[in-house]
Amino acid sequence: MSTELPGLKAKDFESDQDVRWCPGCGDYSILAQMKKMLPSLGVERENVCFISGIGCSSRFPYYMNTYGIHSIHGRAPALATGLKVVRPDLMVWVITGDGDGLSIGGNHLMHVIRRNLDINIILFNNRIYGLTKGQYSPTSPLGKTTKSTPMGSVDNPLYPLSIAIGCEATFVARSIDTHIKHLEPTLRRAAEHRGTAFVEVYQNCNIFNDGAWDYTKDRQTKLENTIELEHGKPLIFGTNRDKGIRLNGLEPEVVELGKGITEDDLLFHDEKAIEPSLAYLLSRMRHEDGFPEPIGVFRSIDAPRYDQEVNAQVTAAKERRGDGDLNTLFNSGETWTVL
Repeated sequence: MSTELPGLKAKDFESDQDVRWCPGCGDYSILAQMKKMLPSLGVERENVCFISGIGCSSRFPYYMNTYGIHSIHGRAPALATGLKVVRPDLMVWVITGDGDGLSIGGNHLMHVIRRNLDINIILFNNRIYGLTKGQYSPTSPLGKTTKSTPMGSVDNPLYPLSIAIGCEATFVARSIDTHIKHLEPTLRRAAEHRGTAFVEVYQNCNIFNDGAWDYTKDRQTKLENTIELEHGKPLIFGTNRDKGIRLNGLEPEVVELGKGITEDDLLFHDEKAIEPSLAYLLSRMRHEDGFPEPIGVFRSIDAPRYDQEVNAQVTAAKERRGDGDLNTLFNSGETWTVL
């Protein structure tokens, strides 16, 4: 059921700033779907805040007619934590990239996820450092030739959703920048979740890593190379929807329907499962290993929220000891005079 505020439209979320991304950048699509989705939430603009770190994606707050903070490299989760704890009424979004969020910001990202702070994290993954002109990033594949790896990267890549699920994220999803009919509802589901919502978006950097996700976008191949997750339904994919995923012990395998194999033999998706093992398994399915890559919601469960628990402790402390006095606090306990 829509809670859209009367008169609030996508254009109302447009700021007066010129959007300065490279022509053809996938960020434009993500920005458009965000502005399209927000009016449906029924949240006033002054109750929305976008926080970013450093990178191409981190220009996002400038382009939203809401409150915003362009913070320092990798530290957006820390600022989001402070803001959400003192203003739990706000809707807080963290906009980050594979470099900002998984390199210098990896520690901050990991802890905000495990705490289940009630914020929404959108990670733009283009598998490259775009703002600093084309160095390899934490998600670049092995062997990737870039300005900083002229002989090919020897680093094993990180997989954002596997990290999020490993940190017990309560909401995990993936979408694709140009798949607008999928991206917009995915962002809405993240916004409606109570707790940390983590969404990876496959985003194209057409200047420094063009075509990194073409296998998920090309009309001729995307139905063979992606699988859309639907809660309670079997994992079926393919141009003719004649293929599926089943478990062989603890290993997933691609099978063809028919030839003695029915839908009942396939793995059924359960985004509500408390045990995260199957969600983690799905996050490990790779195109390069012969699997379709899942898009949609991997996991969506309820769990205690950091901001809620902290504020409950503050309330309980005030009930026991009163509002407190800062001057009294400074002059209590062991004090000394420095000469």
